[in-house]
Amino acid sequence: MSSLASSNKVVRPVNTDGSPLYPDYMPFYDPLEKVDDKGPFEHDDPGHRADPAKPNLLKDATKIFDMSPWVGTELHGVQISKLSSEGLDELALMAAERGCLVFRDQDFADIGFEAQKKIVSHFGPLHIHGWAPHPVNGPVEHMIIYDHKDDLRVRKSWAGKSPIQFHSDQSPEPQTPGTSFICMLESPSGAGGDTIISSSVRAFERLSPLFRKRLEGLWAVHSNWEGAMTEVNNNGQNAVQRRPVLQNTHPVVIQHPVTKQKALYVNPVYTKRIVGFQQEESEYLLKFLFDHIVRGQDFQCRVRYEPGTVLVWDQRITTHSQTLDYPVGERRHAFRLTPIANKPIPSKVDEDDERCVKKWQGM
Repeated sequence: MSSLASSNKVVRPVNTDGSPLYPDYMPFYDPLEKVDDKGPFEHDDPGHRADPAKPNLLKDATKIFDMSPWVGTELHGVQISKLSSEGLDELALMAAERGCLVFRDQDFADIGFEAQKKIVSHFGPLHIHGWAPHPVNGPVEHMIIYDHKDDLRVRKSWAGKSPIQFHSDQSPEPQTPGTSFICMLESPSGAGGDTIISSSVRAFERLSPLFRKRLEGLWAVHSNWEGAMTEVNNNGQNAVQRRPVLQNTHPVVIQHPVTKQKALYVNPVYTKRIVGFQQEESEYLLKFLFDHIVRGQDFQCRVRYEPGTVLVWDQRITTHSQTLDYPVGERRHAFRLTPIANKPIPSKVDEDDERCVKKWQGM
């Protein structure tokens, strides 16, 4: 059988002159820019208010399907910009239940900075990144994701190591991100540039019951020192350092405030050591957990981007990674809005583990 004719092949849109599709969202770097930390606050998770049937979120849905058994659901026909407050509450709950949600054919990229911020602020105050760029003509809360032949900062930051680096954004914060948004503005013209999402709930459940019990009650140090120093070493006087380096201690196993699901809360990018363990012991345990996350393809899904794609995911119960699998020089352009949520809640060590045991045994 012959291959499809080239005229039938779907190609992602690009400007013929090579200019960006969304020039107002081009990255801006100011080495003199400083911002204040948010400070502590009481987080009221919208998922607590949600109707479990999700009538406001799903009333216009034309197609819904799970991307994998353990994480990821794709919804068609739902327009995020048109959701009511109740619909956004239900969005938070569904993201907490499924880890990540993918919405197609959205107008989110075209509603403007302030409307975008208003919607995502429903889930918590917006995080400001310590060194990643914001739009040249937009707010500092919009974190720009950009890779192109004219700006290779992302490529330089991962030079010499695999680009597959699972992490939960900003886990060194004292209160960590919750329901977060990526809006893809422009993808490479062909395939590539996907995001891999991994379920931290299933990563925990996949471990043996005795091993899970040993992890509960442990705490780990999270730091962004390495990322901040990479920014300085790569960019010198042009490096951006808006905020001080962060370091905080979080439970190794956390509990989601709404669903009460337990999740493994370590990641290879930001988690540095286990509190109370000798260095060799900590390195040994973390290497096992990191390998467990990276190799867990049976509890991952892969998000492919199209024009109008918005990814919504709950960072408390997932880790994710870029792929950087497309040709160097092609443009990958997106923005991320990241609401800060609760201080990570330690799981209850003495809590009945029957549900996890049954899933581990395949019952």
